[in-house]
Amino acid sequence: MKKLILVFCFISSIVFSQDNSNVLSFEEYLGYVKKFHPILKQAQLVSSKGEAKLLKARGAFDPKIEVDYNRKNFKGTEYYNKLNSTFKIPTWYGIEFKANYESNDGVYLNPEFKTPKEGLYSAGVSISLAKGLLTNKRMASLRQAKLYNQQSVQQQKILINKILFKATNTYFKWLKNHQTKKVYTDYLVNAKIRLQSIKRSFESGDKPAVDTLEASINYKNRLLDLEKAKIGYIKSKLEASNYLWLNNDVPLELTDNVVPDNQTVNLIDEVLTSSITDAVDFNIEDHPKLVKLQLKKKSLIINKKLKLNNLLPKVDLQYNFLSSDYRSINSFNNSNYKAGLNVSIPLFLRKERGDLKLAKIKIKEIDFDISSTRINLTNKIDGTVQQINSYKEQYNILSNLVIDYKNLVQSEERKFSLGEGSLFLVNYREVKLIENQLKYINTQYKYFISKSELLKVLNQHTL
Repeated sequence: MKKLILVFCFISSIVFSQDNSNVLSFEEYLGYVKKFHPILKQAQLVSSKGEAKLLKARGAFDPKIEVDYNRKNFKGTEYYNKLNSTFKIPTWYGIEFKANYESNDGVYLNPEFKTPKEGLYSAGVSISLAKGLLTNKRMASLRQAKLYNQQSVQQQKILINKILFKATNTYFKWLKNHQTKKVYTDYLVNAKIRLQSIKRSFESGDKPAVDTLEASINYKNRLLDLEKAKIGYIKSKLEASNYLWLNNDVPLELTDNVVPDNQTVNLIDEVLTSSITDAVDFNIEDHPKLVKLQLKKKSLIINKKLKLNNLLPKVDLQYNFLSSDYRSINSFNNSNYKAGLNVSIPLFLRKERGDLKLAKIKIKEIDFDISSTRINLTNKIDGTVQQINSYKEQYNILSNLVIDYKNLVQSEERKFSLGEGSLFLVNYREVKLIENQLKYINTQYKYFISKSELLKVLNQHTL
């Protein structure tokens, strides 16, 4: 598979230095996902599917032309020659208009089928007087197809939101692992410099041999920590690459020198356009999940009305004006006609009553789903808002702790260089500093994830 190289050239720094690095910002990353990711393109086909179903349902109301021709000739005798052509126009209610032309002859033709030499023309109407008048399967299918089309739009929003949520969290994970790797890289350099300095001091007789051993152990631990961090970073970078594509479904590959943006913490609200105010002002009834369920309920109500209509008797009336001269409109009058009445009444209606009961049960089930979904969404929004506030407070506390621990490590290093402290205390202070820096990075990651989760719950990830 063909791969291209993705390179962006920006230089920035905030908490972690990014000098001489190619930075892929969060906004640029999301821009590529929204524009080119093939799964997002696939999600957009959901609405097209709804439009196709709507077009199919409307086809039930298309005018129709029917031609029925039969002929029998045996041993030189024409038994019959029958032609029956019909043009029908279905309407919204249980009424159907039709025009018909018949031309039948033959030696053994049934007398009731005989027509004048010029043929017989008819124009009439077919009406369902009870079952099928106000609602029927054709009408219900079209109404449900319209609702399905609206549901597909909401489903498309939900699918797009899920994809963008996963892509967003993948970038945050990549950023977290990048910052973790940077921490271990920096402290590996410190450990190496400290080891070399202590070796020189030992050689000059200023430090004991045990200090060189302890410095060497510390260096090897930092080396091990860095190797572990590299594995996590490589995996998260490859995961982020999965969401980067170009036009014509060409995948992009993140090169080793491309890194995430450490300034994301200052830009996340602008990129995600999310805030606590958005959650407070959000109308829960506008959520795509609830809208979709409400549309599904409307579809079930249409189905219930259809099942209720099936309890009525079937009473179909047909009336057609007859004429052998279609060119004279006055020739169509009520002295020449063909009429019919078809009545059908099930005695027990067990099937119809069972279908109606099932339709009512489905409506009750969807009501429970709507109530449950509404409560779940409300609680998720409230919980996520509180989570964001908590992580923001933790983030601020840890930021101050990291500064304090840095000062403490620097103070301990000065004391050790003057011969007043110990290498053990320096390493201990540094370990606590690293722990808090990692907590700081992890809390920042959780803060980002909470922001993204808020958008997911609100379904505000948009193209």
